[in-house]
Amino acid sequence: MMPRRLSIFNKIALTIVLLLVPVLLLYGYSNRIATGVVESQMRSSNLSKLIFFMDQLDGTMENLSMFPVILSDDPHIRDFMSSGTSETESGLKAQARVTEKLSLQSVSSPWSNDLTFSFPGKHLVLSSNIYLNGSRAWSPDRKIQINWAYEQDSSRGYPIRTFVRETGVPAAAAKVGEADAVFQVRFPVQNISDMLDVYKKENRGDPFLFHPDTELVHNSTYVEVASADVIQELGNGALGQNGQQNLKMDGQTYLVSYVKSRQLGWYLVDYVPVERIVSPIIKARNWFYGSIGFLILLGLLASVLLYRNVQIPLSSMIAGVKRMKSGDLSWRIGYKANNEFDELIRHHNEMAGQIQNLIEDVYTEKLRSREATLKQLQSQINPHFLYNSLFFIINSAAMDDREGVISMSENLAEFYRYTTKVDNQQSTVGEELEFVRHYLNIHTLRMGRLTFDMEVPDAMLNEPLPRLTLQPIVENAIVHGVEGRVGGGRIVITGRQEGPYNYLEVADNGAGMTSEALLRLKSQLDEKMTDEIGCGTWNVHQRLRGRFGEGSGLHFRHGDGEGLVVTVTWLKLEYRLEGGEA
Repeated sequence: MMPRRLSIFNKIALTIVLLLVPVLLLYGYSNRIATGVVESQMRSSNLSKLIFFMDQLDGTMENLSMFPVILSDDPHIRDFMSSGTSETESGLKAQARVTEKLSLQSVSSPWSNDLTFSFPGKHLVLSSNIYLNGSRAWSPDRKIQINWAYEQDSSRGYPIRTFVRETGVPAAAAKVGEADAVFQVRFPVQNISDMLDVYKKENRGDPFLFHPDTELVHNSTYVEVASADVIQELGNGALGQNGQQNLKMDGQTYLVSYVKSRQLGWYLVDYVPVERIVSPIIKARNWFYGSIGFLILLGLLASVLLYRNVQIPLSSMIAGVKRMKSGDLSWRIGYKANNEFDELIRHHNEMAGQIQNLIEDVYTEKLRSREATLKQLQSQINPHFLYNSLFFIINSAAMDDREGVISMSENLAEFYRYTTKVDNQQSTVGEELEFVRHYLNIHTLRMGRLTFDMEVPDAMLNEPLPRLTLQPIVENAIVHGVEGRVGGGRIVITGRQEGPYNYLEVADNGAGMTSEALLRLKSQLDEKMTDEIGCGTWNVHQRLRGRFGEGSGLHFRHGDGEGLVVTVTWLKLEYRLEGGEA
């Protein structure tokens, strides 16, 4: 079997696919690598920005924490610390100079802040905050806040959130009462919130400061629910000095970056959707895929045009040639391509018409020749058959067997009446069976040891069948099968219909044939007629093939146990009508 070749359309469509698929694969691979690299760089960039921002916050807070050290070295403040009572005029002037120093130092920081000195020995508090300046000293039992601590400040009459840090003199003092002086730095949380606003404006996240034991410090436009979810997720694991995590929230993946403050011990957290990080790459990828999609559409359009203008005309012409090869010369190509193929299709149809006319002429002559041969066969029926029948009548008359004479005469008359009708070669199954019945009756009367049976459904009796189809087969069954059998013979004719075909089987219980002889007989049916196969058998097979097409004809097989079975196969009338044959 020859391998199926690809059509021109399939080749071009395959070429388009082979051109686009490698491009898609290469881009997909490179895009994945690039996305990974850029995503890694962006992750690193986000963390670096957060660390830098945290360094700025820590730097500012570190500068604030250095204010007490700077002020403690101021000569005016040292004189005030070492002097006695401050109720004198000179003492009040000294207080004013200290307050002025505190105010000047306070405004030197970019953050708003309060600088406060508490002098336990003088029972006096001096501060850049006018609400605290001149108030009484703090409780001697209060611990000194040597680290930044978060607390509420209500000195201005309303509470504000602040961070505070204190330094005692001497530094070893743990409580206010143990120190000569306590320096305090306080700044409001709003300073950090303002810086978080700036960071959020320059970046794409939602930064905030949080500590597990305190409320978070957020920017002014933070998303409370999302921040709470991030805090809950981060709280499930141990956090280092800095790092990043991917968290799934509300069906979306977020990149969470965090940095721990050296000054506060709090965590600065920023989170941003991963899709937003790689959005430039996704946008470029979508543009590329859109371009590829557009190219694919152009390729499909080109394929459709190619299919319509080339493939369909070619397929129609190939179908026409195949129909011609199978013998259907009446089929014409009806497709109009509106291009150069129209001229080719027109010439093909003209050629098919001319070939059909030639074939029909040849076929008509062939049918005439076959009909003439059949008529010749009918006129040359074995004369011994007639002689034997007449001798049977003579002998029966001599023996006064009136019924035998009448029966033989009637069957012989019907037999020759049927065979001598040469004007119409078309018959039916019912007429053929009736003719064969007379033929078998004649042999039964002659031989006296022949029996036969016919089982054919009524639905088959009106099926068309060429005249003298069964008689040559039955004659062969008698002559070559049961005539020489000592114990008598039997012939059974059965019929059935399966699918599009009719089947008549002629079975005998004669000597049959060897397997080699049966194979040789089958092969000779489609060859030229020889003396070995016999004119009648070959003619019946060829007439069935010529009238009903492939699948029709004679088929031989061994009988069940003995004899030979010959099957006559031909197309049903309804299927011949569907195929356009009357």
